Amino acid sequence: MIKVVQGDKQTCQAFVEDLKSRVGQTSPEIEQTVREIIASVRERGDDAVKEYSKKFDGWTPENLELSRADLEQAAAACDPAFIASLERAAENIRAFHQRQKQQSRIDPMPNGVITGQRVRGLHRVGVYVPGGTAGYPSSVLMNVIPAQVAEVGEIVMVTPPGRTGKPDPTILAAAYISGVDRVFLMGGAQAVAALALGTESVPKVDKIVGPGNIFVATAKKQLYGVVDIDMIAGPSEILIVADETANPRYLAADLMSQAEHDRMASAILITPSREIAEKTVEEVYRQVKTLSRREIIEESLDRFGGVIVCETMDEAIDFANELAPEHLEVCAANPFEYIGRLDNAGSVFLGNYSPEPLGDYFAGANHVLPTGGTARFFSPLSVDDFIKKSSFIYYPQGELQKAADDIIRLAETEELTAHANSIRVRVEE
Repeated sequence: MIKVVQGDKQTCQAFVEDLKSRVGQTSPEIEQTVREIIASVRERGDDAVKEYSKKFDGWTPENLELSRADLEQAAAACDPAFIASLERAAENIRAFHQRQKQQSRIDPMPNGVITGQRVRGLHRVGVYVPGGTAGYPSSVLMNVIPAQVAEVGEIVMVTPPGRTGKPDPTILAAAYISGVDRVFLMGGAQAVAALALGTESVPKVDKIVGPGNIFVATAKKQLYGVVDIDMIAGPSEILIVADETANPRYLAADLMSQAEHDRMASAILITPSREIAEKTVEEVYRQVKTLSRREIIEESLDRFGGVIVCETMDEAIDFANELAPEHLEVCAANPFEYIGRLDNAGSVFLGNYSPEPLGDYFAGANHVLPTGGTARFFSPLSVDDFIKKSSFIYYPQGELQKAADDIIRLAETEELTAHANSIRVRVEE
C-alpha cells in the first residue's frame, strides 16, 4: 500500500515529477463539453443553467435562488453542537484575516506633490461550494470570510443540489453564519458560467473562488479573463518532515487524513530515521482498518504516497522546498528551527500537536491553498484576493516643470513623441 524508499536525489526527483504530472490533465472531451456549456449559458441564460442542472444533477429548481429564510431554516435544523463549532471556527478565521487587511494611503510631499493608493473590496464575488455527495461547510467559511473582511460589496454563493433536489443543510448553515448575501442552487460548469457571464437571475461577478470537480476547474480556466479566479486547484497533498523524536502514530494518522480526500491525493513522509519510517508504515496498516474511506486511502497511498528515508534533516528541508507541497507538517523536536528555511509550502504546521486538520477547520489560517508545486509562486487565499488597488498622483505646475526635461527625454528615447508632447504643451506655455 505504502512503500519505504531510500531518498537519494534521483528518487526524490522522481517523486516530484510524478506528483507534478497529475496537474493540468484535462481531456479534450471535457474541454469541449465545458466550452459548449459556457456558450449555451451565454446565449440562453437561466434556461441553459436549468437544463444542465437537470442533466448533471438530476433535478431542476423552479427558482435558482434560495431565500434568507431557507438558510435560517437549514441552520435551525442542524445539530446545535455543530453550529457552535462552526461559529467558533468562523471567529478564528475572521480574526486571522482581519490582520491581513490593507489600508488606503495618501502621501503628501513638502513640495506639494501628492501620491497615494486606494484599496477597496471588489464589487461582487462568486463563491463556488461543492455539494451533492459530500458537503464542505468549512469551504464556505474559508472563502466567504476573507471577502467580507475585504469589504466586498456583494458575495454570491452557488452550490449544487443532491439527487433529491435538496441542498446540503450544513452548507446552507455555514452560509447563514458567515453572512453570504445571495445563494443560488446550481453547480458544475454551468454555475461558473452563470457567475462569470450573468443571467436573468444570476448577477455577473468580478471574481470566482472555491474548489470544484474537473468541469468546474476547466470552466474557471476557460473563463479567466472574462472574470478573475483564485487558482486552478489540483489533487490535495501533504508532506511531513519528521525527525527521530516524531510519533509514528501521529504521522500515520496525518498521512491518511490527506489520502482520504481523493484517489489522486498525495501523502508523503520524509525522515532521516529508518525506525520512524518503518514504524509509521506499520501504523498505517493498523489504523486504516478502522477508517470509513479505506479503499480511497489505500489507492491514494499506493499510487502517490511514500515514505522516504533521507540522510539528514537538511536534505528533508531541501526536498520540501523542491516539492512545494500544499500542506507541510514539521514534526521535530524544535520545528521553529526550520521555519525560516521553508520557502515553498501553502501552509506549514509546526510540531506534533498542529496536524493538518487543525488548519482545515479551526485555527484560522485559510485552507484554500496552492497545489501541484504552485506554492513556489502562489499564496493561500487571503483578503488580498478580494481587493483592488488604484494609485493616484497629483503634481502642482511648478513640480511638473522641474520634472519635464526628464520625462520628455525618457519618452523620446522610447520614440513615444505624443507622450513627450503631452508634457511639452504644459511647460512651454
